[in-house]
Amino acid sequence: MSAFASVHDVFHSTAFQVARNVAGFFVVLFWLGIAYWVHRDARRRIDDPWLVGTATLLGLVPVAGPLVYLLFRPPETLEDAHARRAEIDALEWQLLKRAPHCPVCHAEVESAFLVCPVCTTTLKEPCAACAAPLDRLWQACPYCAAPVERGEERPAAFDLDAALTAEALVHGSSRRPPARRPRKASAGKRAS
Repeated sequence: MSAFASVHDVFHSTAFQVARNVAGFFVVLFWLGIAYWVHRDARRRIDDPWLVGTATLLGLVPVAGPLVYLLFRPPETLEDAHARRAEIDALEWQLLKRAPHCPVCHAEVESAFLVCPVCTTTLKEPCAACAAPLDRLWQACPYCAAPVERGEERPAAFDLDAALTAEALVHGSSRRPPARRPRKASAGKRAS
């Protein structure tokens, strides 16, 4: 009976009761801490307040609740989802921005255009061998491997109105308007 008495004394001792109370306190603290972590994590990952409340209540279920939450929680936080959407929007904007535009009138053109169809600005020069559109920096045609021959350099944008106005000003002061020629008499008046 002395063995049972010593075990009985251990379980009813003050030190055992204090250790049991401290261990219970830490278990309850850990349980509430996990429920609080589930609540904070749900707020970072879920937009709907009702679902956040449901996840928090699920986190209060000991052991199984947080495990179920971990299985079904969204894979990314709301901040990560927002950053991903912003990055995708920025990439789409860059792709749309990369569509070629005319340097003069800013009309959208295709990469194979030699001239702008709106303002007739020369965009690219044709290859002398195969007539493919060539960029100004290319030294050889990538389509037929012919070397690019550069003629006289023309400006990329040719303003026809300004050129005609300048030509009229230069030639207008030195030229006289053509003199009027007398009309020839009609056939009826010659006979008389």
